[in-house]
Amino acid sequence: MFSSLIIALLVFAVVLTGAFAGAMVRRRVSEQHLTDQTRSLVSVSMAMVATIAALVLGLLISNANRSFSNVQGQVISLSSEILRLDQLLRRYGPETKLARETLREYAEKKRADLFPKNPLNVNLANQSTYELLQNVEDLILAIKPPTARDEWWRSQAMLLASRIGETRFLLAQETMQGTPKAVLLLLMFWLTLLFASFTLFAPPNMISTATLTLCALAVAGAIGMILELEHGFGGMVHVSSQPMDRAVFILRADSNDQAQASPDEGVYRPGGDP
Repeated sequence: MFSSLIIALLVFAVVLTGAFAGAMVRRRVSEQHLTDQTRSLVSVSMAMVATIAALVLGLLISNANRSFSNVQGQVISLSSEILRLDQLLRRYGPETKLARETLREYAEKKRADLFPKNPLNVNLANQSTYELLQNVEDLILAIKPPTARDEWWRSQAMLLASRIGETRFLLAQETMQGTPKAVLLLLMFWLTLLFASFTLFAPPNMISTATLTLCALAVAGAIGMILELEHGFGGMVHVSSQPMDRAVFILRADSNDQAQASPDEGVYRPGGDP
């Protein structure tokens, strides 16, 4: 969040500096350099630069929005895969109780890693959290299926556990693919040229100054928004935590239901007395 804000403020300052430089050049050059022909040449040249800058800015916004949507989709997939794995283990039988408890711990810790109370504490590659998922896999592998049906349930559970681990790495890799710094620098250079050309011919007054300041703020805000969308987590704009919140809520509810169930309450158990 802070890096995006700092870069946006830097863009704002650089662009306004370009506008100030254009005004200074206007004061120092003679009128013969500010003829109508020169104005037309500068206007046409800057129109081409403005078109290129608009295309690049639109492309960056589109890529950032697609990256943000991908991250949100991966969070939804992660939560659904966790719930599906829990249901598979539940249908397998009581032998998977420890694996389900470990899975619930993993879901709670993963949610805390992705959506901490302090945005600065986002940890997409927490090794201790991943070790919990590995423990779930080990517990599933330790089960000895007595029938072909149970073997199928176990194989499906292992497949889902593998997908959960894959999604974990995809989340970390997706959020690391940001806009190249060279593209941002080039875009800043184009915008600075544009703002310098604006003040090269326009006389300085309160209206022009306020307009250029607001335009510079809008451009800086757009670049800051691009960086926010690319991060996905921990910023002012972040993916929704509702899928993971819902998954953790369901896992906790199932765990509480199991804890309340006991033979004394009349729960029937196969092979035993009701």
